[in-house]
Amino acid sequence: MRGSRMNGYQGEFYSSFLSCEKDTEAIVKKLFVESRPYSDMLKRLLIINTSDCLINMTNPKYLEMIKNTSIQDLHDKGYLRFSPKLTFGENEEVKSYIRISYDHFTPNRGNDHFRDCIVEIDILCHPEYWELGNYMQRPIKIAGYIDGILNNNKLSGIGTLEFMGCNEIILDENLAGYCLMYQATHGSDDYIESE
Repeated sequence: MRGSRMNGYQGEFYSSFLSCEKDTEAIVKKLFVESRPYSDMLKRLLIINTSDCLINMTNPKYLEMIKNTSIQDLHDKGYLRFSPKLTFGENEEVKSYIRISYDHFTPNRGNDHFRDCIVEIDILCHPEYWELGNYMQRPIKIAGYIDGILNNNKLSGIGTLEFMGCNEIILDENLAGYCLMYQATHGSDDYIESE
């Protein structure tokens, strides 16, 4: 969480709650832009709901899908979610989802403008699409790529993300997966002013 500076009616104030959108953007960029070729593997697992999504690496159709899917597409088509509400359109294709949220905000001991927190990344997949063959499971593979990209990485404004744990989540018979949790701990060099 960045320390965002706001010019309010009562004067200047700072709150890292006001920059969650920038922190989410930094996480998404790290996952899907700055980490190629791993980000392409993550995209494969999200948008290609066939069991050969990781085996058939030269399939021209799959390569085109990965190349033509932007971060905005991932959001607009519902693969990336940022609110707790999961809505589905009538006859909507079954997908895999990543939801990013923040929980357990605590004071930062080094800078009272920062709020350390737990970044939660929910990975949800339809159980029929879990199996990828050779004992591989889609949500575990997604968790592996996310963890490999984020754990112990320092993201500007957020701080260092440290793996705290992972729990299985079962929403209903149609969606289940895992929740990755990372402690975001800010250092003094994480301060970024926002107007």
